[in-house]
Amino acid sequence: MSASPPATGTSSPNKWIILGTVVFGTFMSTLDSSIVNIALPTIRRDLNAGDSVEWIVLCYLLTTTSTLLIMGKLSDWVGRRQLYITGFCVFVLGSLLCGLAWSLWSLVAFRIVQGLGASMLFAIGPAIISDAFSPKERGQALGLMGSVVAAGSSAGPVIGGLLLGKFGWSSIFFVNVPIGLIAIWRAWTILPDSPKVTGQRFDLVGAGLFLLGVTALLTGLDFGPVPNYGWNDSLVIGLLSVGAVLIALFLIWEMRVREPMLQLSLFRVWPFTSAILAAFCGFVASGGNIFVIPFFLQQLLGLNPERAGLVLLAGPLTLSLVAPLGGYLSSRVSTRWLSSLGLLITACGYFAFSFLDSSWDWKDVVWRSSLVSMGFGLFQSPNSSSALNSAPLAQRGIASSMIAFMRNLGFVVGIALAAAVWYSTRNRYALAHNVTPEATAAQLLGMHYAYLIMTSLILLGALISFTRGKATPALSPAVAVPVGPLASPPAA
Repeated sequence: MSASPPATGTSSPNKWIILGTVVFGTFMSTLDSSIVNIALPTIRRDLNAGDSVEWIVLCYLLTTTSTLLIMGKLSDWVGRRQLYITGFCVFVLGSLLCGLAWSLWSLVAFRIVQGLGASMLFAIGPAIISDAFSPKERGQALGLMGSVVAAGSSAGPVIGGLLLGKFGWSSIFFVNVPIGLIAIWRAWTILPDSPKVTGQRFDLVGAGLFLLGVTALLTGLDFGPVPNYGWNDSLVIGLLSVGAVLIALFLIWEMRVREPMLQLSLFRVWPFTSAILAAFCGFVASGGNIFVIPFFLQQLLGLNPERAGLVLLAGPLTLSLVAPLGGYLSSRVSTRWLSSLGLLITACGYFAFSFLDSSWDWKDVVWRSSLVSMGFGLFQSPNSSSALNSAPLAQRGIASSMIAFMRNLGFVVGIALAAAVWYSTRNRYALAHNVTPEATAAQLLGMHYAYLIMTSLILLGALISFTRGKATPALSPAVAVPVGPLASPPAA
């Protein structure tokens, strides 16, 4: 029998068990987004996939990002517990089918199924935690969840490498099945019923416009930096244009429809809006760093993939240690000060990276990566807690999914932005100095400007974060509040 939701302003008596259950799902879905990368060369060979192997990763990212808001709205509509358990079931089914895939495109299709399940877990997890913990304790709980996200990201390549070496690439998917079944049983037993928004229709038109618009936009952003396409390619321009038009139509539709999928009045709550904008700036910079630093380590410092992977562990490990501290401090220090300070520390780390040089060794990268992650660990948990505390209860599911959406969107935009700055700068340098774009001086200059852009984005995020003001706690999760087109959010 599931636990009862907490009373007004209090935490659920089973809050830590609920947190453990949600954390498990978050770890699995985060792990699966990183565990596949190390198996791509093997899958490419075994399935004769060629360069199209990138779709195994790309389709998962596109599916999760484009459906996050839809899943968040569905959770407000049908209940978070029901949709979370459904997401686990879909994720486990997708994992089983991926392990049984017989060709590249069957694997891509089954990864889409897996991504749909992961989208439900990503979108709803923070909202379930928010329901279980009082506003003062949410930061600490979300800090622990942030550690798990970092642990899943860093453990993926390690666990994937072990499974790949012993049992082949199918094992990285099959391993989710028995573990997932246990997790489903725990979720069914532990998770409490959540309030539902009643008397509303689901906004199918809005959901369709958003899904198609985000998919087109992200696909264009993914193809833009690829040498075979480029930003001037007609396909890339077409995808970006169609995506922008569909997103604009989505916003117009949401302003006019009686029962919208995304309540735009939510963005009149400045503590919420500033939190997700600051998060977006942070994740754009993170995406750029994730794209650039492996090339620097392997191409310019000459590290092999194994040593480069160990160096890159410094960031996630630091984040996993600092995120709980950020959550703990969030109930004792004002979020505007703590999150803004965290971003300033992160900005110092990225600025230090802008001096990168081919004479560096691994220690020069480790301390800078640790500085970046230390600041982001202080920022992320208090910032997410502030956003959820600011959102009205009946929109907490959509608010939770908006945070996850900004994370995924930020990564994609960051990769595209860093690639555009890096490639264009090195190409101009190569033409001006009559060298190849692969020359060390050209590469370093392009990376230098990419990190200066990341630093600027983080400073902008810190400025936005500092203006957030004080969050207004939402109503009790025990009360279901209908949301209509004229409903107003709490005052900022």
